[in-house]
Amino acid sequence: MFEGITRGLSDAFKKLRGRGRLTAENIKEGLREVRRALLEADVNLTVVTEFIARVEAKSVGQDVLERVDPSEQIIKIVYEELVGLMGPVDHKIPQRGDRPAVLMLCGLQGSGKTTTAAKLALTLKSQGRKPLLAAADLQRPGAVEQLQTLGQQIGVPVYSEKTSPVDVCKNAVAQAKKTLCDTVILDTAGRLQIDEELMSELKSIDKLVKPDEVYLVVDAMIGQEAVNVSKTFNDALELNAVILTKLDGDARGGAALSIKHVTGVPIKFVGMGEKVDKLEEFHPERMAGRILGQGDMMGVVEKIAAIQKEMSEEDLKKQQEKLSKGNFTLNDFRKQFEMIAKMGMKDLISRMPGMSEMIPPGEDPEQALKRVQGMIDSMSKKEKADPDLIDQSRRRRIAAGAGVEPQEVKQFLTQFDQVRALMKQMSEMSIFQKMKMMSGLGKAGAFMPGGMAGIKTKGDTGHRKSAKERAEDRKKKKRGR
Repeated sequence: MFEGITRGLSDAFKKLRGRGRLTAENIKEGLREVRRALLEADVNLTVVTEFIARVEAKSVGQDVLERVDPSEQIIKIVYEELVGLMGPVDHKIPQRGDRPAVLMLCGLQGSGKTTTAAKLALTLKSQGRKPLLAAADLQRPGAVEQLQTLGQQIGVPVYSEKTSPVDVCKNAVAQAKKTLCDTVILDTAGRLQIDEELMSELKSIDKLVKPDEVYLVVDAMIGQEAVNVSKTFNDALELNAVILTKLDGDARGGAALSIKHVTGVPIKFVGMGEKVDKLEEFHPERMAGRILGQGDMMGVVEKIAAIQKEMSEEDLKKQQEKLSKGNFTLNDFRKQFEMIAKMGMKDLISRMPGMSEMIPPGEDPEQALKRVQGMIDSMSKKEKADPDLIDQSRRRRIAAGAGVEPQEVKQFLTQFDQVRALMKQMSEMSIFQKMKMMSGLGKAGAFMPGGMAGIKTKGDTGHRKSAKERAEDRKKKKRGR
């Protein structure tokens, strides 16, 4: 999502590197590039103008600290301004002791409102709450049935009746009281565009049902129009927060940077996929880090922890033992890919520091992942368990089966050897040490297919070994396991 703006800002900061002092002249030169990057990312023009003015005011005349590059001081100022632009955000959802809390979702048709209602319900359920979904969208054909299907999938009750949207909402609250549900989520109707009929219906629900919070669901793909939509809805309903959907798509990120400044309403959650478990809290600090190419390591750790919850204690223990002994096979490596696929390769890369800059524009990282999976799947059981068996003739056979060149198989096996050593090392580290190490590797491109080719391991002299020397090395490795 933020690849374009991240690259643009990176180019801007490069122009400031090595300067002895931040002057008005070189600041303006760098900020011209920042301005261009923001505008190309569909950030609102007024937001960009005011943002640049604040950064410039803070930057000009600052003394360069000893051993600190001027560009790093600018990055710090831009980071702080980005955080201020998008935050602060309160993620708490109200809870009432005497009655159910009522959350009203509104938005245009096609914004993902019904799916978001289910995602929000599942989020609340995971926190130990008992939500009820209200199918108040009686305009769109199939909307009620869609919500009922989603409700069944996540085990959350859905209230519906063929009356009027206002009656559905009022009676859903009464039903929640009877069934001891503590939160009601109202899925209201949308339109293809904002009109008087839509706003009149939403105002009636707001007036008679008195929701505790009103959330606007906005599609990030509509760019600057997302800001106009947010402003119009906020003027009519006094929104409490925005939920931005399809943030994992091809959106350029301008909406995320503009909405809070223009409307005063923060983004509370973001949708990162079609599945009902893909609603995430919006953290301005983490998003600013991702925009500046610094990554979101906490996000990576949280995703890994969530996936590991699905693994049994026995599987986790076996994996840890293998890592600590260095007995990590290609079969184990293949299983790691399944975990990465669950996390979403593109999302994972966008969170890893320095990773987005390592990917050439237009290249799909998921294709690179599939290519490696194909190589492993073309190997025999013995080869997966002991990659040192793979000689030149075997490489040719594997390459033919995977539809790649033998050289790519050789390169991958070299990388796997390095990864195996790294994973053994990381298995003995604390979580803080792991994060620090992953950050450094990300900047070196170590996690990209082909990215570790230039990284020399300890003792690498660059000498091309003979076949005899390589055979001797394999024997030593086997003896050492």
